[in-house]
Amino acid sequence: MQWTLVVPVKPLARAKSRLADTAHDGVRPGLALAFAQDTVAAALACPEVADVAVVTDDARAGRELAGLGAGVVADEPGGGLNADLALGAAVVRAGRPALPVAALNADLPALRPAELTRVLAAAAEFPRAFLADAAGIGTTLLAAMPGRELAPAFGTDSRARHRASGAVELRLDEVDSVRQDVDTGGDLRAALTLGVGPRTAAVAARLLIAGQ
Repeated sequence: MQWTLVVPVKPLARAKSRLADTAHDGVRPGLALAFAQDTVAAALACPEVADVAVVTDDARAGRELAGLGAGVVADEPGGGLNADLALGAAVVRAGRPALPVAALNADLPALRPAELTRVLAAAAEFPRAFLADAAGIGTTLLAAMPGRELAPAFGTDSRARHRASGAVELRLDEVDSVRQDVDTGGDLRAALTLGVGPRTAAVAARLLIAGQ
């Protein structure tokens, strides 16, 4: 079974503010872009992924991610994350109504295609399903089968919110790369330990050099 993934990307200038103690204002946009690039590249390398739609109004992010092979959907200014995901799902389903759709975080720089394959295979067993993040509070992936609304509820305590919405929580071992999103310096260190993609590794190396 092949999937369409919807990946939301904030305007890079406003992204990853919680990394301020690790990366200064001049570095964070590039770091956020690197996260998204490595996430999208890994997703597109997954055999179960037919295509990836990036929802963003950031011109640089759209250009760079389109260069990797992703489609780009212009978001609705002021709509918020969940509105963007609903829009992205509606757009891709208009073209591929028979495919299941999943929302995937853009900050999974350690993402491994084989682990994403396991998660998507597990999600295919349920009408709607989600994977909790490494912290056990948020969500990194929300999936819906054809004919079912994605109904995203990302944000504060999204794990509890998605469970309350009726989505089934996927309880899988050894899919750490799909769980490890990056919001803080500690998250970045955890992702680096797992092994990040080449773009994140290059930016992180500059951070480490600057901090020496």
